[in-house]
Amino acid sequence: MAKPMVLSLGELLWDMLPSGKRAGGAPVNFIYHSVHNGADGYAISAVGEDELGDELVAATKKAGINAIIQRNAWPTGTVDVQLKNGIPEYTIVRGVAWDHILYTRQLINEVEKADAVCFGTLGLRSPESHDTIIELLKHTKPGAMKFFDINIRGDHYSKELIDELLRTATVFKLNDAELLLLRDMFNIRGTSDDEACRWFLNEYGLDYVILTAGSTFSTIVSKTGESSTVDTPHVEVEDTVGAGDSFSGTFTAKILNGASLTEAHRAAVNVAAFVCTQSGGWPTYPDVVPDYLAEAESNK
Repeated sequence: MAKPMVLSLGELLWDMLPSGKRAGGAPVNFIYHSVHNGADGYAISAVGEDELGDELVAATKKAGINAIIQRNAWPTGTVDVQLKNGIPEYTIVRGVAWDHILYTRQLINEVEKADAVCFGTLGLRSPESHDTIIELLKHTKPGAMKFFDINIRGDHYSKELIDELLRTATVFKLNDAELLLLRDMFNIRGTSDDEACRWFLNEYGLDYVILTAGSTFSTIVSKTGESSTVDTPHVEVEDTVGAGDSFSGTFTAKILNGASLTEAHRAAVNVAAFVCTQSGGWPTYPDVVPDYLAEAESNK
């Protein structure tokens, strides 16, 4: 049986860390983990016609990430990371290549074939990439999953953009800090987290709403009334880079391959836990991802 086809639309960049640069971008992380969990896929983005762009194209190829990467005259995207009193502060540079993704027949053709497309607010912060991605999403085939992983960063979002993307999406993923922000933004008062998730589910006619709460739990509610809540297993954390994206990519691949909500959720939690034990968002996968949840349950 052919593997499901998954696409991501948005940022591809270098995190400029004090220790050196590291390739990343939530949509690309999503594709990396989707492919390692049973899908085929492409990351769609843009980099500059510069040395950083050359290196970023090479880095994605080395990691085994299939990508359609446009090249343009804007600089390759970077995130400046500075440590202040030991705490990292991030500046996502504006006016970069992935802010100028062109709407092309090639991209339309790929979107029309996709079983799922992932996007977030950051990739649509500029007028050009916003318009390109919104138009591309109109070409998804009936029944395709449109996965909105909100990924709020800095001030690169607005209520209008979030509302627009929710009206396009079939799946909405956010974390507990983002839910707090959205409670105020959408005036959702006096409800539990589960009820707030169901508010978005019903208000926007979504198939799933996914809430992750870091080291404590994650919960998924669906339009069928089914839900799943899982405590986050405790692991020896190397770093948390890409853990949320790995959750999203794994869940998508498993659902598209016919897994139940509970099965897809457990797989997503285990992969995210594994990623936390590794350095960076594109770790080498073991032959079998450890079942941290089963281990935690057996120790109760």
